[in-house]
Amino acid sequence: MEQNKDLSVKGRIFDIQQFSTHDGPGIRTIVFLKGCLLRCRWCCNPESQEYAIQTMIRNGKSETIGRDVTVGEIFETVKKDLIYYRRSGGGLTLSGGEMLCQSDFSLALLRTCKNYGINTAVETTLSTPFDMIEPLIPYVDTFLVDIKHMNSAKHEEFTTMKNELILQNARRVSAVAKRFVVRVPVIPGFNDTPEEIGAIAEFAKSLKGVEEMNLLPYHRLGYDKYVGLGREYKMGDVPSPDKDKMQSLKSVAERVGIKVNIGG
Repeated sequence: MEQNKDLSVKGRIFDIQQFSTHDGPGIRTIVFLKGCLLRCRWCCNPESQEYAIQTMIRNGKSETIGRDVTVGEIFETVKKDLIYYRRSGGGLTLSGGEMLCQSDFSLALLRTCKNYGINTAVETTLSTPFDMIEPLIPYVDTFLVDIKHMNSAKHEEFTTMKNELILQNARRVSAVAKRFVVRVPVIPGFNDTPEEIGAIAEFAKSLKGVEEMNLLPYHRLGYDKYVGLGREYKMGDVPSPDKDKMQSLKSVAERVGIKVNIGG
């Protein structure tokens, strides 16, 4: 009966990407949810930040961003690729935005997938109260968690939110999660020094059960979306970190004894 109720739960998404080989193991279907509590300067999906349905200009044409769906509708798309998930160890990944901003929808979709034997992953900042996170934990195979900075004031300056709740949630979730991966967007002028990356690596190493940390190099691929939404791109012309820079930061992080990947 609960499973049938889950299929009717409604949510708001802005994209679905099939046959992805990122954001979790194997071949995956990524569902992008609308709404986020943070406003990171470098966000590559600015259309995800507002829960409201928006209009964005893309390639000279007006495009509606966001649509309301049920879990049942999304699951019909997800299960089409079941054979690929089983061959590759893949499955569903919930992304955004921040999928925890629609925690009821996320829970219903994750539970539906797990009842069907589909691997699940979530991309999250863990920026909501823990009681919105806890019910999801049994239905998530991999938590991909952004830890952006250890200094709360700098975190707030660049994302509009302090980091104490995020770090507290990371400690609590990592202690019980099946798999917990720390992801660090490497942003020039924000957290790209050896000291800053080293501090995040030390924190990641301190989390129970965390064996992997991914460094994600900054890019400007979202710039055109800001233009299409009529918004200012606050990162300006800051270039992406080069390979040597990323390798250097990787070496710094590895010194604490944690596995580090560039990308992921």
